[in-house]
Amino acid sequence: MKRTFSTLALALLLCMGVQAASVTSTFALTGTATLSASGFAITGQATMTGVYSGSGTFASTIAIAGITSTTVTAPFTITLSGGTLTGTYTEPLSILYGSSGNVSATITGGTGSYAGYTGSFTTLAGSSSSTGGATYTYSFSGIGTVNTSGGGTTTPVPTISAVQDAASNTPGIAQGSIFIVKGTNLSASGYAPFGPPRPTSSSGVKVTFTPASGGGAGTDAYLVYLYNQGGVNQIACILPSTVAVGSYNVTVTNGTVSVPFSAQVVASKIGLFTQDSTGSGLASAQNYISAAVVDLNRLTTGSISGTTYSPAHPGQAVIAYGTGLGPLAAGDNSTSGAYYDFSTHGSTIQAIVGGVTIPVAYAGRAGYPGEDQINFTLPTNISTGCSVSLQISVNGKLSSPTSISIAPDANSSACVIPGYTTAQLQQLDQGGTITTGAFSITQFTITEPQIGTEKVNTIGGGFSQLTAFQLSSAAQVNVSVIQSGSCQVILSTSSGTTTVTGGGLHYLDAGTVTINGPSGSSLTTQALNETLNVYSYTSIEGFSIPGQANFTLPAGTYTLKGAGGSDVGSFNTSLALGSPLTITGGLPTTVSRSSPLTLSWTGGGISSNMVEIIGSTSSTSGTGSSAVTSTASFFCLTTVGQGTFTVPASILGQMYATTGTNLGLLEVASGSNSNPFSATLKADGSTIAGNFASFLGVGSTPTYQ
Repeated sequence: MKRTFSTLALALLLCMGVQAASVTSTFALTGTATLSASGFAITGQATMTGVYSGSGTFASTIAIAGITSTTVTAPFTITLSGGTLTGTYTEPLSILYGSSGNVSATITGGTGSYAGYTGSFTTLAGSSSSTGGATYTYSFSGIGTVNTSGGGTTTPVPTISAVQDAASNTPGIAQGSIFIVKGTNLSASGYAPFGPPRPTSSSGVKVTFTPASGGGAGTDAYLVYLYNQGGVNQIACILPSTVAVGSYNVTVTNGTVSVPFSAQVVASKIGLFTQDSTGSGLASAQNYISAAVVDLNRLTTGSISGTTYSPAHPGQAVIAYGTGLGPLAAGDNSTSGAYYDFSTHGSTIQAIVGGVTIPVAYAGRAGYPGEDQINFTLPTNISTGCSVSLQISVNGKLSSPTSISIAPDANSSACVIPGYTTAQLQQLDQGGTITTGAFSITQFTITEPQIGTEKVNTIGGGFSQLTAFQLSSAAQVNVSVIQSGSCQVILSTSSGTTTVTGGGLHYLDAGTVTINGPSGSSLTTQALNETLNVYSYTSIEGFSIPGQANFTLPAGTYTLKGAGGSDVGSFNTSLALGSPLTITGGLPTTVSRSSPLTLSWTGGGISSNMVEIIGSTSSTSGTGSSAVTSTASFFCLTTVGQGTFTVPASILGQMYATTGTNLGLLEVASGSNSNPFSATLKADGSTIAGNFASFLGVGSTPTYQ
């Protein structure tokens, strides 16, 4: 089975500014505000056009003790590769928990290249929305003026924003693997690919790995391509297998040398290429038809641009492509990459499809330097669907989750997924999109050691468009794509200026959306807050903050109305909110990541109501602009009538261990997902199928160990 194609990631948009004595600048921040007993900790990425290139790491803390009114002023720091910018900002406190309003910011100084900078942004539009628990997404943006004459540099220097593997787009580079350096001023404009044997330098551009401690000479990587066009500047390389495992400072030389960027080299870290290069969703995999024919794994059967595609079927051989299986003694830069089977040379490698562990027939180089292929045969009793999870395990370490499409049998021309017709799936395979609407009412009674017990009430949702590649990743907002009785893992990584998540969706403008609730809810034609066409409204019962939204969610009927916007027409829908389920024995305070977790419950309404089990942990390494935060979340679905569910150890094993104040999240909720409604897509007059759901449950912040 030979490789016939290769997919590499090309996906980071950056903007570059030109230094001047006094510039008009757009200041934009996107991040999270996390509430604890001591206050709000705000972190994120901040851009400031014309002042510096790319993004900087924003950090600020608002102490609860310092909150004396509905408006708060707090200091902030933006950490950049060449120094820092410091200042203060003033905002309505309500922005921090789901509202919106105007923010003002002042640049008071800086360090390094930004020493002496000053500036003023008098009107920044700010807003936030709840992501569950005590965490809120947070953003503001607007135009102001910055005086840059006090410091800074006018000479363009390379700036690295991320060093990631070329498949899953996450930190950690395996020996002998393909990786991507992202940033600004890394190379000249244009696209320059290199075939083997590849150079380590071209037009003065090179990427160097130097040991972070102990000294020693640096090693230059082999260049795969230089890319700088359309607002994207990145370099693809192959890391020589001779670079030892450990911590490194990575630099790019392009006339001048960049500030070092921290990176880890590991022995192996398999990442699977995906068909849209996001690192999640539909994998770059082929279905083996014969020695002369392989089909690209897709949702339906057909062809596009001369490439045939089809879903896999039980009993069929599949070839998945990735990078990072491990180092080679030779072949990192050969004219024809070495074929080397790691699975027969001491590595234990398995494919995990739909939670089923499958032995591999071959796992090694794909005849191409840095690129690996994994061959395996699906069992005849394998689970089928359009987004069956696929991961590769190398010596017990799992790749980031992707998916493949599996039809019910060899005679079926399409996979099957609830809520989607074959015609819709064919539309996706031909490059089309599907538009859906999803809104929900959620309430979680959460116990947090540092805060106590609180009820987090959230009403929100939106209209989104998804592609074939995003179908499995849509689990983040559309649980209908997760099969009942199964679990899905979603990973995200924040490194430098980049946050990587699977399958980002395009959200549509639906105008003003309001909610009406029963007596006692305090919801009377209440408008939901809107950020980038995502709607939300949140209150926290049991935790009082001045200016906070204040509503409850008693049983009764709730009516959601949309006035219509530039993309979506008006709509009107209702649901009856019931009572939450009760977890037998309560939620655990400790979760073992190596053992299955069984949860049982009573209540929750009728037996067909859905039960959603969610867990999440995160891990942060490094500091400042080199900080890397990785988050792993799992979503499991079943029904109330089952009365119990066991989260497999294979799912829990992908969570990060929690230590100190780095607590995890565990939530269980029941609800109705059968309240359909429709709206009109204004672009073509077609009907959008929507759903209004409810989830009521309990949550805790256990230790994952």
